[in-house]
Amino acid sequence: MRKSKWVVGILTVVLFALLGQAAFAAYPEKQITVLQGFKPGGGSDTLAQLTQPYLEKALGQSFINQYIPGATGAIAWTQLAKTAKKDGYTVSITNTPMLQTNYIMNPEITYTIAELEPIANVITDPGIVVVAKDSPYQTMEDFMNAAKENPGKLTVGNSGVGGDDFFTTLIVEKATGLKFQMVPFEGDGPSWQAAMGGKINASFNNLGITYPQIKAGNLRALAIFAEKRVEMLPDVPTMKELGYDVVSGSSRGYSAPKGIPAEARDALIEAFKKMAEMPEFVKACNDRASIIDMKYGDEYAAMLAEQETAFKAIWDEVKEQYQGK
Repeated sequence: MRKSKWVVGILTVVLFALLGQAAFAAYPEKQITVLQGFKPGGGSDTLAQLTQPYLEKALGQSFINQYIPGATGAIAWTQLAKTAKKDGYTVSITNTPMLQTNYIMNPEITYTIAELEPIANVITDPGIVVVAKDSPYQTMEDFMNAAKENPGKLTVGNSGVGGDDFFTTLIVEKATGLKFQMVPFEGDGPSWQAAMGGKINASFNNLGITYPQIKAGNLRALAIFAEKRVEMLPDVPTMKELGYDVVSGSSRGYSAPKGIPAEARDALIEAFKKMAEMPEFVKACNDRASIIDMKYGDEYAAMLAEQETAFKAIWDEVKEQYQGK
């Protein structure tokens, strides 16, 4: 009798374990929420549009984007790291350098990349300088000459303090000796829109975000912060060609809270791998001038850690000049 009860008990435990595995094997069983730390129209939104139709095919579930703009993404990423459920059903689009520079520059921001589970980097988007189509600045040389004649007066938009455009401006100022009046916005979209509307002299932005407007003739590109000219804009020079060693941009991917189930992490990574192999995804990226740079899991985590070290070094060099602004 005792033996029978023991056998029944063991079988019950095994049955519940198998049922638990079977239940989780169905991940994802419901819609996945994506926290976006910037307003619609910027880099995060562009990445969502590019990726989510194909991720839905790979996972068999839909995504819902929750926009939580403010503090250069820090509000959304603090929520992701500190309060989001660790069940695999809440992720966020994570953009560099602001993902790291938020807490490097501001000790009041307490999340770190150590509290995140990097899933996949998707795009590395080089920086670009854009002006309105009727801007008096026809070339980057025109713009730089005007900055020399009017130190600190030309207005340059960026996606927010601590973003890649903000850091690019610091790097350009150091490389050229010029000074600009930096104008922060809540995302890349409002920045290029202000340039297009003539409210600022230029926007330091990103290729993938501004390309549709450049192609449509609404914005003029003056220079790109890449190692070499890009195929989509063959007439736009790099800063290196102009004699300044300035290479900058933003990488964008997806991360989850640290501690999500391994099955969820693996399923998400596998979905990104399947997406990367879809010809329609590659074509969509090429059409939007979004340069694919896939890195998964641990490789993505290592990239974020390396960038954290580099951004900290840049900020340590200039923080006395810019703190309090």
